[in-house]
Amino acid sequence: MPEVTIQIGGRAFEVSCQAGEETYLHTAAKMLDDEAQVLSDQIGRMPESRMLLMAGLLLADKTASVEDRIRDVEAKLAEAEEELARLRNAPAAEPERVEVAVIPPSLTDALTEMAARAEALAQDVEAKAGLAS
Repeated sequence: MPEVTIQIGGRAFEVSCQAGEETYLHTAAKMLDDEAQVLSDQIGRMPESRMLLMAGLLLADKTASVEDRIRDVEAKLAEAEEELARLRNAPAAEPERVEVAVIPPSLTDALTEMAARAEALAQDVEAKAGLAS
């Protein structure tokens, strides 16, 4: 087992850990040292055991808070997954019915006749404009 020296509250500690876990141990020690530093700044020097106890309690409090937030997020995720499953399993909506008005043939005939008259008038105007020039 590797022996690792960690610093907590300005004090060195020799700790054993599993091979490959040295980085995790240093990370955990850094977290504990940060809390110990806060205590040291606020309270000053204190016995080693008390400093470690207080720093551990501060970390435990933060961990409990994070666990509460994780539970809240997991609950919201579960609700969202349930809603998604409900929406996926819901029957397809009925297509909207759109009615298109039918144009009576007499109207089509009348429009065709009006278009022919407009073209004839346009030709007359062009012809008369050509004579005037």
